[in-house]
Amino acid sequence: MFVAGSLPHTAPISAAAVPSTPLGPFEDSAIAWTTWATLMGFAGLVALALMLGPPARRIGPGTLAATTARLARLARAAALLGALAVPAALTDLAHDASEGGGFDYGQAWNSLYDGSNTGRLYGLEVTLSLAGAALIAPLGLRAVASGRARRWLLGGGLAAGVVALGTTKFPDEVPDEWGRTSIETAAWMLHLLGGSVWLGGLAGLLLLALPGAIAQPDRGSFWYPAIRRFSAAAMTCVAAIALSGLFLYWEHVDGPTQLFTTMYGRVLGVKILIFGTLLLLGSVNQFWLHPRIDALRAAGDDRPLRTILTRRFPALVAVEVLLGLTVLMVAPFLHGSARNQAFQAHLARHATTATTTLPKIPMKQVSASTWIYGSIETVAVVVIMIAGYQASGRIARRRAASATAPAGDTGAVLPAG
Repeated sequence: MFVAGSLPHTAPISAAAVPSTPLGPFEDSAIAWTTWATLMGFAGLVALALMLGPPARRIGPGTLAATTARLARLARAAALLGALAVPAALTDLAHDASEGGGFDYGQAWNSLYDGSNTGRLYGLEVTLSLAGAALIAPLGLRAVASGRARRWLLGGGLAAGVVALGTTKFPDEVPDEWGRTSIETAAWMLHLLGGSVWLGGLAGLLLLALPGAIAQPDRGSFWYPAIRRFSAAAMTCVAAIALSGLFLYWEHVDGPTQLFTTMYGRVLGVKILIFGTLLLLGSVNQFWLHPRIDALRAAGDDRPLRTILTRRFPALVAVEVLLGLTVLMVAPFLHGSARNQAFQAHLARHATTATTTLPKIPMKQVSASTWIYGSIETVAVVVIMIAGYQASGRIARRRAASATAPAGDTGAVLPAG
């Protein structure tokens, strides 16, 4: 581990200007954002469609048409994103293949399945994105969405989307350390899948909250189980993102000071702030808005506060979706690591002779304390998530019980407006 103020005594130090760490062209980040948004959005929408199937069916046989209409709406949006992921991935590859900063689509196309591991991964990304869209597209028809094949099509589409997303982080060469590489890949998959289900699910809920998606008689019976089911999945995703994020932080950052003294750290700090805002809004949903809606559902649909809250819910979800898309825009600006940037800056400041290159800091080594602290963090995050979900459920049940109490007791619990 590199500590500011210390200097390795392994080799002579060469003079150099403090290396600059530019953010990179905005165009590159915009292209990467499009690829991430389409791949993650596809997986998230398909996961939401699978997630909401059981509560939707509990509405009753008389609402089968409404259930299939909701599934068809999600399927059409998911198929569109899956199809858009193909040109997005090719554009990203074409931009990398162009030597003049443009887009060489011919070279990008020829590099798919060119015999190299990188070509195979890019080929799988494009192929599986298209295959996932093809599997989900038939569910946009209500006749297919109401048939027995819907779960197989959703499952196959989700599997294709997950592997397509994984190809962006799978190693493209045989690793020297299988254990470390496996842990890194697993951490990235947790990070990406957690973000996909959480943010893609929010986008899907917003899509269902738009006018015409759910008939008025079915809204109360649909939204309560749907929100509770998604809340459980969202809190699981938050735990996955937090744990994988802690590992990636340990790997790339040496202490909180590097969040302010390096470009990588400052970009990561912005990402953490946006993620924290998302968590805050999610907490508002989980512990305030959802329990109050549940209470009004128990009391009846004709209360004025229910209308106010159900209008706030789509607005709050829309803000969360926009913040999630902002996180995806910030992420491509993360280049290198804060540890290496701080290490090279330290070498340059203490240099005595001129050179054009600076050495890189070695990767952190896993020790017994790393496993101990990691295990403690894992247990703490899991316990907090489970306790939070159970607490929000108790709050919802208490509010529902208060709402169904005699009229003289409800006014103090649920004030109008």
